[in-house]
Amino acid sequence: MLLRKPEVLTAYRKCNSSLYRDIKDGLFPSPCKIGRVSTWPANEVKAVIDAYIAGKTQDDIKTLVSELHAERLNRSDVV
Repeated sequence: MLLRKPEVLTAYRKCNSSLYRDIKDGLFPSPCKIGRVSTWPANEVKAVIDAYIAGKTQDDIKTLVSELHAERLNRSDVV
């Protein structure tokens, strides 16, 4: 399932600029673009939020985000 930006912002509990800063810093997955619409795989959003809740370090979260991006490239069911 794909989430649109308003849903991600609600789940992630951050504002738009903080979301994109975290993406730039490798602390949150980048969006999948469908036309001009930004979407995120729900499993990726959940994995990152769960890592924050578990108290993972920023380095751990960066590693997780890198792994999620690598998995995304190998999937055919995600745009």
